[in-house]
Amino acid sequence: MSSDIDDIDDTDDINGARSYDPEAEHAFPDEKLNEILPVIENDVEISTYLKAQNVNAVARKGYNDHGPKHIEIVRNRALRLYDLLKAGDVEFNGAADQQLDEADESVIIALAATIHDIGHIVHRDSHAYYSIPLAADLLDRFLPQFYDTDEVVRMKAEVLHAILCHHTEEDPLTTEAGVIRVSDALDMERGRSRIPYEKGGRGINTLSSQAISSVSLKPGEGVPVLVEIEMVNAAGVYQVDNLLKAKLHNSKLENEIRIVAVNTKSDDDQLVERIEL
Repeated sequence: MSSDIDDIDDTDDINGARSYDPEAEHAFPDEKLNEILPVIENDVEISTYLKAQNVNAVARKGYNDHGPKHIEIVRNRALRLYDLLKAGDVEFNGAADQQLDEADESVIIALAATIHDIGHIVHRDSHAYYSIPLAADLLDRFLPQFYDTDEVVRMKAEVLHAILCHHTEEDPLTTEAGVIRVSDALDMERGRSRIPYEKGGRGINTLSSQAISSVSLKPGEGVPVLVEIEMVNAAGVYQVDNLLKAKLHNSKLENEIRIVAVNTKSDDDQLVERIEL
């Protein structure tokens, strides 16, 4: 059991999951994020949660990866999406509504992306709701390293809101939460479902993930963000038209993101050649 989970942690970084580069120029103030992110990545409690949450998801339920690799990809894509949206002058309201600084927006996003799935240690089903008390306790320990008491409460409120709203049943009230919701769905390539697929899993989530070869985020024309998705067969439509479309709906980002999915082997599979959202 543990070897399967370790195998997932060792999978290659899939196309388009570029790591956040603290040395690069960004469209947002990044000093605070660059201070806090290494601490997040090296925190023993956080890293243990990320490994433990895959036990129920993968080993017991045979579901797609929800461990460290998933979190790494979601966090990188969330920060990339945030950067592109800021470059496109999209307004973010979460930190601002709490009288926090603009520099806190990216920290909210990084923290929420990192611990949004820890509720899986309780159960895969309804995990977003189990994540809230677990994340609240973790944030009570983690945030005072960087914020005073008033700011801890306000940061905690925004991170928890973003965590809850990655669940499709809950609509984001902040742009930061919308970034987490959409970024969670952007981890859809085949590497995520490798272990369930190799074990004989043929459910729609596994098969559709196997059909996605790459996802990339770029500046768009007429919108801040273009998401390009390459599929190798029509099964990938489920990832795009059901999962990603559902996450984009009511995310507060519907008008800021254009999604184009192309079947790169359409000559062999005529069911779909191109999808645009």
